[in-house]
Amino acid sequence: MALTYPDDLRYTPSHEYVALKDGLAVVGITAFAVDELGDITYLELPPVGHQLQKGERFGTIESVKAVSDLYAPVSGIVTAVHEELVDAPEKIAEDPYGLGWLVKIQMTQPEEIATLLSAADYQAQLGG
Repeated sequence: MALTYPDDLRYTPSHEYVALKDGLAVVGITAFAVDELGDITYLELPPVGHQLQKGERFGTIESVKAVSDLYAPVSGIVTAVHEELVDAPEKIAEDPYGLGWLVKIQMTQPEEIATLLSAADYQAQLGG
């Protein structure tokens, strides 16, 4: 399967992505992260209303291969958590950039988006 990295998203070196939708940062993990993890078995996410700082750990994702921390790509307040994925984390792999979103953040410092990687820069970081 060819891994894709949509051009309209921004990326972190730790394999999270941000989609801007209606003024919110929609955060998930990249296809590369899903591929590296393999079968995802557990997901821990913060509660709605939680204040995040860019770079801060906001959750954990586990697979049969590894346990990985999730890091906030931007600062802000968690306005939505994808609860369905907490109960069925394997669904992240089906559509990481769509139905596989993890949290939505109301950004407190929207200028932080400019510090994230473009799709081309993210792919270059991966060596592709």
